[in-house]
Amino acid sequence: MSSTVSSHVTGHPTARRNPVVVGITGASGAMYAIRLLQSLAAAEIDVHVTISPSGAAVITQETGLAINLRQLNLNRLVSYIPAWSTDRHRQLIQETDWDSALAGRFYYHQHDDYMTPIASGSFRTSAMVVCPCSGSTLSGIARAAASNLIQRAAEVHLKEHRKLVVVPRETPVSALQLENMHKIALAGGVILPAMPGWYHGVDSLDSLVDFVVSRILDQLELDNRLIQRWKDGS
Repeated sequence: MSSTVSSHVTGHPTARRNPVVVGITGASGAMYAIRLLQSLAAAEIDVHVTISPSGAAVITQETGLAINLRQLNLNRLVSYIPAWSTDRHRQLIQETDWDSALAGRFYYHQHDDYMTPIASGSFRTSAMVVCPCSGSTLSGIARAAASNLIQRAAEVHLKEHRKLVVVPRETPVSALQLENMHKIALAGGVILPAMPGWYHGVDSLDSLVDFVVSRILDQLELDNRLIQRWKDGS
C-alpha cells in the first residue's frame, strides 16, 4: 500500500493483533462502511467481512456498485470513490494498490454461512463493528436471536466479552429501538450512532464521514489522523 495513504488514513497497531470483524447491514450510510474498510486496510490487520442482502441493496442504492454476495469483489468495493470526494481523498484512493493491501488480510464470508470461523467463540478476534447497523439487526442482537452470520458473530462478541461496536444510522428512533440499544449496551456493546460532529474543521462530506470512522477506530484502539482532534486550550 502507498505509504502516503497508510499514514493519512490510520496509524499502524503497535503489535500483531487478532482480526477485526466487520458486518455491513441494510441501514443507510454505506460510505461509512467503505471508509472503515479502507482504514482497516491501511492499518495492515486481518479483517473478516460479511454483508447482509439488505446491506448489499443499500450499497448499490447509494454507490451504484452492483454487489454479488456469492462472488463479491472486495477490491472493487473498498476502492470506491464517491462523486463528492475531495481531490485529496480521490488521489489517495487512486494511488493505493488495493490488490496488495487486501491480499492475505481481508476475508469475506457469506451472510448465511454459519460454518465460518467468525460464528464461533473459539475463533479469536479483537473486536467487531456492525456498520451501518439496521433496526432489524439491532433487534436480532439484542434478543440473541440471530437470523444471519452478522447477528451470530455479534452475539459471539458479547458472550465472549469482546468489543462490539454498533453503528446505527436512523432518525428518529422508536422506543423499541432505544430499548434494543440499551440492551446491547448493558451486555457490553458500544452504541456509536453515525452522528458526525462539526467542531473539527468540516470542509467536505469526506470530513463528516471521517469523523464517524475516526470514532470507530478509536474504539478499536487504532491510532488515526482522520480528524483534527479537540485539544486542551483550543
